[in-house]
Amino acid sequence: MKELLANRVKTLTPSATLAITAKAKELKSQGIDVIGLGAGEPDFNTPKNILDAAAKSMYDGHTKYTPAGGLPALKQAIIEKLARDNKLEYKPNEILVGVGAKHVLYTLFQVILNEGDEVIIPIPYWVSYPEQVKLAGGVPVYIESTSEQNYKITASQLRETITDKTKAVIINSPSNPSGMVYTREELAEIAAVAVEKDILIVSDEIYEKLLYNGLEHFSIAQVSEEVKSRTIVINGVAKSHSMTGWRIGYAAGNAQIINSMADLASHSTSNPTTTSQHATIEAYNGSQDSVEEMRRAFEARLETIYPKLNAIPGFRVVKPQGAFYFLPDVSEAAEKTGYKSVDDFATALLTEANVAVVPGSGFGVPTTIRLSYATSLELLEEAVRRIDQFVKSKWQD
Repeated sequence: MKELLANRVKTLTPSATLAITAKAKELKSQGIDVIGLGAGEPDFNTPKNILDAAAKSMYDGHTKYTPAGGLPALKQAIIEKLARDNKLEYKPNEILVGVGAKHVLYTLFQVILNEGDEVIIPIPYWVSYPEQVKLAGGVPVYIESTSEQNYKITASQLRETITDKTKAVIINSPSNPSGMVYTREELAEIAAVAVEKDILIVSDEIYEKLLYNGLEHFSIAQVSEEVKSRTIVINGVAKSHSMTGWRIGYAAGNAQIINSMADLASHSTSNPTTTSQHATIEAYNGSQDSVEEMRRAFEARLETIYPKLNAIPGFRVVKPQGAFYFLPDVSEAAEKTGYKSVDDFATALLTEANVAVVPGSGFGVPTTIRLSYATSLELLEEAVRRIDQFVKSKWQD
């Protein structure tokens, strides 16, 4: 029989987050009391006003195809959101609505990358960035950041990494998995290098609304009109409005790129789900009270769990500033408890302590694990208690 698979999929690495979530669910189905800290989605239901708007849209007959790049009314709602929240002005032909921010990113890389084009990806990174770049024929090029620099790259690092093959750099702030946030000054310095070297900026801002301790979001596209012209902003309602399953994300940027993305979407998805688009119109145009309520709940969990997690022997935690993840370095804990790698340590946490975490190797930082605090405070406290007990029971000096 001839080869069944295309070369492009043979090097794909399965999503570490989805894999650990699936394993946790499998153990739960066997009656094992597993606490899952792997999933990257809020534990709240979608707000009622959004649910009501979605239902009304269906009963009003809005159940047919829409334009490939999104409903005009939704594009307008996104334009108004960007103006209101980010002081950024866009036209409808500079907005694309897609099937979640993940697929919007996938579509973007498909239209901007030629074979061999390089995309600079800071470490730690969201698990799908490298795979999506490779699927588009591009080459991921990594810049390492350390906990000492709060897991953020510098402008000088970027300048040193750019080659004549570099097409774009990805900036994710607030970050998944570290929860760190770039300052205005840091973004301005990075943007200056991008302008100097004539590369695109892919700004993933999906956790924009989840910032803590008084921090305010600043988009790199706000630096200047020159920077905005080479920046593609990626965002959506999954994290901000607890709408992960609705699958609506968007891109804002250069009209030529956006038009090509819409053309590609017309041959791949036809259009984002009509009901979800109507729900998102309400998400952006309706009350934002629930967004702030969820943010406050996450912040309360962060403040409660951070000191407890940091007190576990062998855990070193940089306090997150946004999103809903901890990324502790647990290399010492893994070594002192007798495991050859952090991956093995994470597996033991699942099978012996019944706590599901994601190994940091999936994010390019193999000395760490990622824990989501998008679950109840009660479960978080129990999970940390189990991890602490597990580590102390196996610790070997």
